Amino acid sequence: MSDWGKVRLHVVTGKGGTGKSTVASALALALATKGANVLLCEVEGRQGIARMFDVDPLPYEERRLTTGLPDADGGRGVVHGLHIDAEAALLEYLALYYRLGRAGRALDRFGVIEFATTIAPGVRDVLLTGKVYEAVQRNSRNKGAIQYDAVVLDAPPTGRITQFLNVSNELAGLAKVGPMKSQSDTMMTLFRSPQTAVHLVTVLEEMPVQETADGIAELRSADLPVGGVIVNQVRPQDLSSEALSAARAGTLDRSRVEADLTSAGVALDGTSGATLVDGLLAEAADHAERRALEDSQRELVAGLGVPSYELPRLAGGMDLGGLYELAGLLRQQGMA
Repeated sequence: MSDWGKVRLHVVTGKGGTGKSTVASALALALATKGANVLLCEVEGRQGIARMFDVDPLPYEERRLTTGLPDADGGRGVVHGLHIDAEAALLEYLALYYRLGRAGRALDRFGVIEFATTIAPGVRDVLLTGKVYEAVQRNSRNKGAIQYDAVVLDAPPTGRITQFLNVSNELAGLAKVGPMKSQSDTMMTLFRSPQTAVHLVTVLEEMPVQETADGIAELRSADLPVGGVIVNQVRPQDLSSEALSAARAGTLDRSRVEADLTSAGVALDGTSGATLVDGLLAEAADHAERRALEDSQRELVAGLGVPSYELPRLAGGMDLGGLYELAGLLRQQGMA
């Protein structure tokens, strides 16, 4: 049973370096169950989706990427990708709502589109989020377009997410009336509804966890719906608490370590053998120190008052197989 069964727009944000694009991709795979169409969007111009799924750079066009994670009956949905570009979104907006097809492209040639989106950053955000809104709330204006069961947005970082989604406030000083103001107000109805959830990705380090807490507070102050916290890149927890304590204190049984290495066929002759054991004990102490830090940050995450999920650090690096593995873990934990 999914914790977010009523949500159609999953916004994924996080501090840079926490792996939000990886988590967004894995979530899209987890949501694409039998018969479901899921759209994975990005708005930062990095072509992260293309790199994640090892495909050519995406145009401003919805493209089929892959099938989703199999459900309990073996059924799969389909994941589509979309790279949203502000200038292309404005041309589409002019064509859909003002029927400015060729005229809109003429404006683009004269540089008017780039000027409009550069001089007023609020307008750029409205255009980017407007395309996301259109994908969630498809209507007859976009004839023949795919109807999506869920949309996952690989969104800007935590420090900018509230500003990015709070488009009505961003436009307040630019447009008090008119179709763009009306559209932004309509978009805010979706963004503040139970159909939307803003999920935050973090790692178990002090700065990302603090930024996650600050982001949750900012989202709540703007009446934007907070989703879950995904703790990414969690280290393996193979050692017992007693072994970790001994490693931190430097009291691990050296002779036992040497015996284990010898039984595994590792020669410990002379200086090189002693150096090897010293290195292993130092690594154990470092690992134990790191685990203690992670445990303290995990307690802070638990106190944020929102559901949390954990994904491991994958030793082999990230590829499509790794994404499916993470998708399975998200589904097991009830996120999809």
